Amino acid sequence: MNEELIKYDLFHKGLNHYKNRSFLNAHEDWETLWSDYYLPDRDFIQGLIQLSVSFIHLNNGNLIGAKSLLKKCQKKFNNFNGDCRGINVDILKNDLQQLSIEYDLLETHTSFNWEFVPELRT
Repeated sequence: MNEELIKYDLFHKGLNHYKNRSFLNAHEDWETLWSDYYLPDRDFIQGLIQLSVSFIHLNNGNLIGAKSLLKKCQKKFNNFNGDCRGINVDILKNDLQQLSIEYDLLETHTSFNWEFVPELRT
């Protein structure tokens, strides 16, 4: 399998895992993509990794970790606009602002409304 196809497959496997809320698997695929290949949009991929890890932390009851990773991914996405890898980054950034508000209102991870997970619209 050629390198471009491998990179394409890793990204889309991660995207499918994310859409199925399998955040650990999404993180693993995107982390492999990010670490094994130098990509011009590596900050975007790292933002996706951090977003996934934010939800992993949240699911494990680590609100501080979840909030920290959300802020980190927002910084990564600030460098992008429009369409990136088929994802509307402007919508994503807006969704992350809403997610940040929701995180700030949480008293416990069990009260999180998982409907606030951005869809990564393609």
